[in-house]
Amino acid sequence: MKAIYILWLREMKRYFRSPAQIVAALGQPMLYMLALGFGLGPVFAKSGHGSYVQFLAPGVMGMTILFSGAFSGIGLVFDRQFGFLKETLVAPVPRIHVMIGRTLGGATVAMLQGALVLLACLIVGFRPASLAAVPAVLLTMALISIVFCAFGTAIGSRLENMQAFPLVMNFLMLPLFFLSGALYPLDGLPTALQAVTNVNPLSYGVDGLRATLIGVTHFGLPLDFGVLAAVAVVFLGLGAYSFSKIQL
Repeated sequence: MKAIYILWLREMKRYFRSPAQIVAALGQPMLYMLALGFGLGPVFAKSGHGSYVQFLAPGVMGMTILFSGAFSGIGLVFDRQFGFLKETLVAPVPRIHVMIGRTLGGATVAMLQGALVLLACLIVGFRPASLAAVPAVLLTMALISIVFCAFGTAIGSRLENMQAFPLVMNFLMLPLFFLSGALYPLDGLPTALQAVTNVNPLSYGVDGLRATLIGVTHFGLPLDFGVLAAVAVVFLGLGAYSFSKIQL
């Protein structure tokens, strides 16, 4: 357990060591909120769906957690390429503890970035339905973070080239984001798109955030939590297996 804590703390130090990184992480989410939230707001309102800023904010939070969590795996590739990972793996601790510590550290960072985006959304006009839902919001954010941090670890364990990691992750993450319902309602989609969104884990994450923040849900909050928890277990197992196969 000590190894898990040390690696979690290392990820925290790596994050807070660069204030510019924290500020820069708000750039893309705020671009979506300002450009799309206000630009498409009148069209969204005329279609009878209400405020687009209210609808979009949970989706932007989900996007932030998705990319932050998944790209936490690049730290693994960096450590592997420059030899730091070798020092960690030769330590007398189980590899599963190393993997869990890194994953939890990355998940905590992703949650912090999601919370910062929520605060920024509040500034531009987003209003949650109830403050009593904060624990459920945090639980949803934690599940999304763990899912995609474990996924990022699984991918990072298989790659040795730092240049390949962003290309692979963008190839996988962008479809997950755009097909999650983060930018548009899932009701009334063509059958093929419905099938894709139904198997996209981020769809349940974004829906869970909307359910807890504004009381709007497509799948239902119990199903959101159930799917995210199940996918988290699967990805943690996949990440642990991939991490155990790393060759020194």
